[in-house]
Amino acid sequence: MKTIIQTENAPAAIGTYSQAVVHGGLLYTSGQIPLIPETGEMVEDDFRKQTHQVFKNLQSIAIAANTSLQNTLKLNIFVQDLAHFATLNDIMSEYFEQPYPARAAIEVAGLPKDSMVEMDAVIAI
Repeated sequence: MKTIIQTENAPAAIGTYSQAVVHGGLLYTSGQIPLIPETGEMVEDDFRKQTHQVFKNLQSIAIAANTSLQNTLKLNIFVQDLAHFATLNDIMSEYFEQPYPARAAIEVAGLPKDSMVEMDAVIAI
């Protein structure tokens, strides 16, 4: 049976999806963009600030499911410009310790609300 995770500490879903679903001891998050939960507004147009906000949103969802980002098994990262790859790695090291999760970093043509970055994760409970 699946359990829906909903927290006010991460942006509300802006479509036909849940923030996250727990099933079989795993937390599956929906894609998170750099929206500020309290206002629903996008963080300013700065890759570093947007990336930190996305990690904060994922962290809030993990906490709501009684787990943590450190238990992330797989992280998918979508960016509009892979020129930010080194910055992405630097910021990621602030949120994860070794052993790091499996990860994909993919450059895409566009993201919701013209975000610079979006991430989703599979996290062990």
